[in-house]
Amino acid sequence: MGRFPNIAAAKAKTGAAKGKLYGMYAKEIYQVAKNGGTTPEGNPALKRLIEKAKKEQVPGDVIKRAIDKVNSGAGENYETVTYELFGPNGATLLVECLTDNVNRSVSDVRTVVNKCKVKMGAMGSVAYMYDNLCTVGFTGIDEETIMDALIMNDIDFVDMENDNGNTLIYGNPNDLFKIKEAILGVKNDIEFTVDEISMLPKDRITLTGEDLETFNKLLTMLDEVDDVQNVYHNVEL
Repeated sequence: MGRFPNIAAAKAKTGAAKGKLYGMYAKEIYQVAKNGGTTPEGNPALKRLIEKAKKEQVPGDVIKRAIDKVNSGAGENYETVTYELFGPNGATLLVECLTDNVNRSVSDVRTVVNKCKVKMGAMGSVAYMYDNLCTVGFTGIDEETIMDALIMNDIDFVDMENDNGNTLIYGNPNDLFKIKEAILGVKNDIEFTVDEISMLPKDRITLTGEDLETFNKLLTMLDEVDDVQNVYHNVEL
């Protein structure tokens, strides 16, 4: 195991309920299409997001409506805001919201904080304990071939590890597409098991007893906040 944890353990993406999940993707697709164009071929970020949505079984009409909304000239605008939380016994969280009303999102998150009796930190109080990295995961290519492909394409990476046969490459977020292109150059039918840009904790902790109960309650309640897109944390679950 490398310095960084498996993406599944490092990041808890909220939105188990289908309605919440569809709404999350609809907002994100709309904003990405609005910022970079509505054609996937001309907007790599949109193409990646659509592929990701389809993997999570988001219906095609949800994706289409979000893009059509941009083409129709709708005036909605969302921004990403991140709240930094201190949970029980050394737990930390970064709560990422995509919202059209910052006052609403901070109020909703603060309500959860108060009910769970945890603390909201100032900007930067938690973020420095995380690394902003891209993670690309796949199977079926040996490590030497992967290394050669990255070197040939002049791509630097932060770390590489193997998790039960699944190779994970961690790199600069700006290199996400370069890493994927390099891997596709080796095996053009590869299916990526992980394709993320996220915040990974530099260290992880384990919680037990009441601390773990409080933490799980916190995650559950954050899951119910409409504006919450992602929750990153340092707890091994």
